[in-house]
Amino acid sequence: MKLLLTSAGFTNKSISDALFKLANRPFSKLKLVFIPTAANVETGGKEWLITDLQNCLKLGFAKIDIVDIAAVPKNIWLPQLEEADVIMFGGGNTFYLMEQLKRTKLDKLLPKMLRSKIYVGISAGSMIAGKGLSLASDAILYYENVGQLKEYGALNFVDLSIRPHYNSSFFPMVTDKVLIKMAKGMAEPIYALDDNSAIVVDGAKLTVVSQGKWKRFN
Repeated sequence: MKLLLTSAGFTNKSISDALFKLANRPFSKLKLVFIPTAANVETGGKEWLITDLQNCLKLGFAKIDIVDIAAVPKNIWLPQLEEADVIMFGGGNTFYLMEQLKRTKLDKLLPKMLRSKIYVGISAGSMIAGKGLSLASDAILYYENVGQLKEYGALNFVDLSIRPHYNSSFFPMVTDKVLIKMAKGMAEPIYALDDNSAIVVDGAKLTVVSQGKWKRFN
């Protein structure tokens, strides 16, 4: 399985280079599908979502498709995902996104798809790839209260939890002090990533690429 788990998408060359190495092909030969579903329930401006898409556009993909799995039926979104080389889950509300993956059964389809495709996450899209969603559950960190999920299970593609937007001015509580306290109640490691950092998974190999700051807890 090949994963690129980012805090804020393609914010620097180190992160885009990591995708190039995973794909082993130029972007001009890659088709990307962007899933903005997590943003559906977010209030306020969506300038950040536009920026995420613009960063994708700058890389020169052969095709960029956009499909909201919560808005259209499976017979529409499934062919779009099957055609893509890269499946990218955008940021927003982590619980709502996971809820929609379970509702559509996409969570069951992804493991087979990712035998030949690359998973890219932004913020919530990265968090759902980890061990669980507990780092999205604390109002101190993320203020998430939309969704009907009663448990914190995630896709469990990697045996760790991810906390994006480390030391961000937009998330002033995502700091060492708070994360150290939360880590005491968790068995798995926590990777805190700032907006210029990403986790790269290529089979059993896990590395971090960064032009900013990141930290592992536990």
